Amino acid sequence: MFLILLLAVVVGFLLVPRILSRTSIGHFLQNRWRFLEECFHAHQFYKIPKFNQYMQENQLHHKVLLYLNSLPSAGDSDFVNLFSGNNKANEITLVINADQVFPDSFLGSRVYWKIEKDCFVLKIRRKEKRRILSTYLQHIHKVADEIEQKSNEVRLYINAENEPEKNGRWKSIPFTHPATIDTGMIDSEFKNKVKSDLELFLKSKQYYHRLGRVWKRSYLLYGPSGTGKSSFIAGMAKFMCYDVYDVDMSKITGDSDLKLLLLQTTSKSMIVVEDLDRYLVEKSTAVSLSGILNFMDGIISCCGEERVMVFTVSSKDQIDPTVLRPGRIDVHIHFPLCDFSSFKNLANSHLGIKEHKLFPQVEEIFQTGASLSPAEIGEIMISNRGSPTRALKTVINALQTNNDSRLSGKFRLSHKLSQNGSVTGSAGAQRNLSHSGSIDGLVDMSSRLVATGSTRTVDESSETGIFCMENGHTGKELKKLYGLLKSRSRRKESVDLDGGGKL
Repeated sequence: MFLILLLAVVVGFLLVPRILSRTSIGHFLQNRWRFLEECFHAHQFYKIPKFNQYMQENQLHHKVLLYLNSLPSAGDSDFVNLFSGNNKANEITLVINADQVFPDSFLGSRVYWKIEKDCFVLKIRRKEKRRILSTYLQHIHKVADEIEQKSNEVRLYINAENEPEKNGRWKSIPFTHPATIDTGMIDSEFKNKVKSDLELFLKSKQYYHRLGRVWKRSYLLYGPSGTGKSSFIAGMAKFMCYDVYDVDMSKITGDSDLKLLLLQTTSKSMIVVEDLDRYLVEKSTAVSLSGILNFMDGIISCCGEERVMVFTVSSKDQIDPTVLRPGRIDVHIHFPLCDFSSFKNLANSHLGIKEHKLFPQVEEIFQTGASLSPAEIGEIMISNRGSPTRALKTVINALQTNNDSRLSGKFRLSHKLSQNGSVTGSAGAQRNLSHSGSIDGLVDMSSRLVATGSTRTVDESSETGIFCMENGHTGKELKKLYGLLKSRSRRKESVDLDGGGKL
């Protein structure tokens, strides 16, 4: 009799869960059955927090989150969050909710996961932990890496206010900026140089370690506002599939706070500080120059590798040379105002035209020295994209207005300088003018600048290891300045002959 009862219990133990699982009531009873079953076993619990004791993000937590969201049992939970896809509007993503318990099976064993605040809890039978724990975690890593490779999702991180009660300073959203390196407004040769440099960096871990250097690289993007620096940064991040950490210096309370933010960044990331010159010149933050220098290449920078740092400035003239030295800034990329070549690229991309009867007129205006930023010209073309002719005429009017304003400003400056009887400017220009005794010295200075290579161009074989990406227009600009001063000198001579007056 006892054997018959025991057999009935065993059969019920095997068949009841399958029968009950076919109904909602059965689903509830099945969960209770499993709970009772687990009560007969001793368990080990493992916590996986989101941050470590140094407030750095725990990468295992991130991988576990990806893995759990991919499990079929995640969709069977009582509560599941639904989100639309980042790139496809009709794509729905399931994200597990907090305070839910759901099972997973691995190598014939059953484990349970629970989500608590900023923490995952793994429940595993004590007698099975030695057999499956290590291989189970390796399995999670592998699956998570495969998911990341398929998605190639880049995220944008911004530093929040310093609130001690909250874990972590970085808040993130998907980074879906459409820009690429190819859509940038700099010369195509420079774009290829940047791509090659980034690709070489990605393959250089062993090389950097052999040199005893931290595996990181830094870029300076400089030029007037509206020349496409921010969009180019987005293109660089997408090219490398690196997350972007956008540092808001105004929310940093001091040098130590800046270091902690750097510690909380992850590998394969691009750390961006825009308008660095404004913070350095105006001293508008609590961060000192020493703190910024240590952030760029101090001992704290060795706490993380496989990082790219990008800084943007409007001009390098007022920046302390120690900020720009090799090691802190490896690559300089100049973003100039629009010239005729850039204008044609904009017309092709914005208006779909490669040639137009108004192009010669536009080129002639550019040759007089008129210029606008690519953003200004691009906005004109976007507003008038229905009519390329109207768009080009509007660009011409805007360039003429800009040119008239520029020449008027130069004339007022010329008149002021004539009244003062001196020429203000760089010390080198003053010495050259005084030595030559006439404005013809500018031509000599221009030729020496070109001959000695003062108009910097790309040079990867430089001994310093830096290649500067700039447009070599210095000689042309000096010649234009010479022509302007020459014409002013002739007007002055005619006035002196007629009445002995002064400009």
